Amino acid sequence: MKRARRIADKMFGLFSHDIGIDLGTANTLVWVAGRGIVINEPSIVALNQKTGQVVAVGKQAKDMLGRTPAHIIAVQPVVDGVISDFEITSEMLSYLINKSQAGNRKMLGPRVVVGVPSGITSVEVRAVRDAARAAGARSVHIIEEPMAAAIGIELPVHQPIGSMIVDIGGGTTDIGVISLGGLVVSRNVRIAGDKFNADIIAHIRNESKVLIGEKTAEEVKIAVASILRGHQALEIIARGRDLVTGLPREVIISDEDIRNAIGHSIDELVEAIKEVLETTPPEILADVMRRGIYLAGGGALIRGLPEFFSSALGVPVAVATDPLTAVVRGTAIILADMDLYRDTLLKADEELVPTE
Repeated sequence: MKRARRIADKMFGLFSHDIGIDLGTANTLVWVAGRGIVINEPSIVALNQKTGQVVAVGKQAKDMLGRTPAHIIAVQPVVDGVISDFEITSEMLSYLINKSQAGNRKMLGPRVVVGVPSGITSVEVRAVRDAARAAGARSVHIIEEPMAAAIGIELPVHQPIGSMIVDIGGGTTDIGVISLGGLVVSRNVRIAGDKFNADIIAHIRNESKVLIGEKTAEEVKIAVASILRGHQALEIIARGRDLVTGLPREVIISDEDIRNAIGHSIDELVEAIKEVLETTPPEILADVMRRGIYLAGGGALIRGLPEFFSSALGVPVAVATDPLTAVVRGTAIILADMDLYRDTLLKADEELVPTE
């Protein structure tokens, strides 16, 4: 059976591409066999409400945030790691899949592996699968993001060794403990990049009486966010609207401001990780204590976060190599050897063989 699958995969490979997708709340990454990561764009779609047509997708749509007329809205079709609008998500996936194959299209639709948050419901799984199918995929395989990230950073997921990964994305943070090809304990919490942005907006509004946008909050977070005090203070100028006068105003934001803004959310994240550790079997917990916790996702790049987690949890914490691409690299490894990783998949459709 396995040999027949390998032969079929090779034959299909002559007529189609394998594509791995990290369908994130903030960004969607696309990997194509033989070419690597070809797309890394924001998960945003600009929609014309008068005509119902999609105006722009990805980076072009993000550039429109806060700058559109009333009849054009920029929306995130994936909210908190869940598809909130099936039709727009299908449009976005179709755009990304078509763009990834531009100039190199083959006869059959691609075989696709999609990374999704842990704890996703069967209805949400069906929505992801149907959206990818509607976008032209020949077959769709679904994998939970903690498992995909662990495979992407080459943790020994098939061995009887406990590994723990915390994937801090845009909408959600996935916490997973992995052993023997499966998630032993997992939890998905809605404390991640978007929540940090909201915290920053609220803090600046309350402290400086200045309202900034989400895009500005993201830029501030990337520039000066630091959980631990460093030797040198970090500062950035943010521009927004003065809530008292209604006029434009600049405000200087420091790393101390960001610590105060997101500190409560970081503490909640620590508590969520502790709850997962408390329900982890003792033998696996011993492996985690010895091998440490791995951080992936964009949130892993916040300065001082691994040191803070290590101090709070009493366990070594390390940031994975290139944490932003860990999930999509995992989908690439799975596609390279589907038989080996088939048991790690959350949902897999059978290959569709074209008929005459």
